[in-house]
Formats: sequence, structure tokens, C-alpha cells
Amino acid sequence: MHILVAEPCAVTAERLVSAVRRQGYTVQTAQTGQETLRKYQAADLVLMNLSLPDIDGLEVCRSIRKAGGTPIICLSDQDNALDRVLALKSGADDCVTNSCEEREVLARIEAVMRRAQGYEATPEVISIRSLCIDGRAREVRLNNQVVDVTSKEFELLYTLATNPEAVVSRKELMEKIWHDKWAGTSRTIDTHVSSLRAKLGCPGWIITVRGVGYRIGHIWTPSRTASGPVP
Repeated sequence: MHILVAEPCAVTAERLVSAVRRQGYTVQTAQTGQETLRKYQAADLVLMNLSLPDIDGLEVCRSIRKAGGTPIICLSDQDNALDRVLALKSGADDCVTNSCEEREVLARIEAVMRRAQGYEATPEVISIRSLCIDGRAREVRLNNQVVDVTSKEFELLYTLATNPEAVVSRKELMEKIWHDKWAGTSRTIDTHVSSLRAKLGCPGWIITVRGVGYRIGHIWTPSRTASGPVP
């Protein structure tokens, strides 16, 4: 899923972008209303600060809503009912304060997308027999022992595990994890896969599909939970 983060403050934008990317979404950014209106059509959801420097955020909401059904979540600098009411009346699907915790923002994104497109939320915890991948804690456990993985190794393993029936292409992995569209000659993915296999103690956890990409090992049957590992 592709999200447009429209936020004039660079620090806040970076915080939101990092949180959204950790959840596995791709992200574009905009700093102004004009830039938001140019980019929103390529997004599945717009996460937008109402305090944009050139165009009133409510007017941007109205313009996006008039043009179509792109979901919008507004961020207000003020924690007051008036901002929320005006945002909702202008076409926003939800409105939260800018100081809202990232976990709540991500939960609201999933809720809005479920309503808008029947989107299925990515599981917070994925258990595959003795392997447990915790998306909240960004922790991997094998036989209940913590596996020391890097940030990119975690994202790679989590991405494959959330698509248990699919082969994920090298190009998709490069775009999603390394935000790079070029995967033709890169050994980056191969190196990370090799490292993960070594740390997990078995090459069967990650299967290479030659000429295409990778998938999680199908000799295990995945089970998903939002509360913890399956015994």
C-alpha cells in the first residue's frame, strides 16, 4: 500500500515516514498543499497535516474528496473538537492530533483502509511453527530464543512471512525494504538472505525461486495472530 505523507515539518515527516515504512508500506512525502494535490492520485491513502503553508488543509481535503474516494487522515496541531469536526465535514475519513503515538496512527490507517477497500491488516505477530516474528517489537524468536537480526534482515523476513503463499520478487523487495527500484545486479538481497539463513540455522526458512525472487519456506504451515505466537 502506498501512502502520501503531507507534512511541512521535516522532523515530524521523518517520524511518520519511518513508522509507516516499518509497517511495510511505501511512502511519498509532500510539504505543501500544491504538492499534495499533485501527488495524491498515486496514493492509496493521504496522511495530511491540516496546517499546510500555502493552502488551507481543509481546502485540500475538499479538493481531494471532490475528485474521488482517496482515503484521508488529517493531523491537527491542536487537540480540539472543532478541528476534527471541520476535517470530517471537509471529506477526511479520520482526524487525530499530531502528537498521537505512531501505533495509534498506524491502527487508524488500517481501520480506514479496511472500511475503504476491504484492506486486510498486516498481522502484528506471525508464528510459523518454532519461528515467531513480532512486528510490534521488531523481534525474531526461534524455539523461544531471540535471534539477533539487523533492521533490514527483520524487514526482509517479515515481508516474506506476511506473504506466505506468494513469491516476492527481487524488485519488490528492493523497493519496499531498500527504497531502490534497481535490483538487476544488486547482491544486497542475496547477502541478507544468506545471513538470515545462517542465523536461523536452516536454509529451508527462505526459498529461492530462481529468476523471480524469494518466498517463506512452505514446509512449515504459517499461522497468524495479533496477540502472540501460536503454541
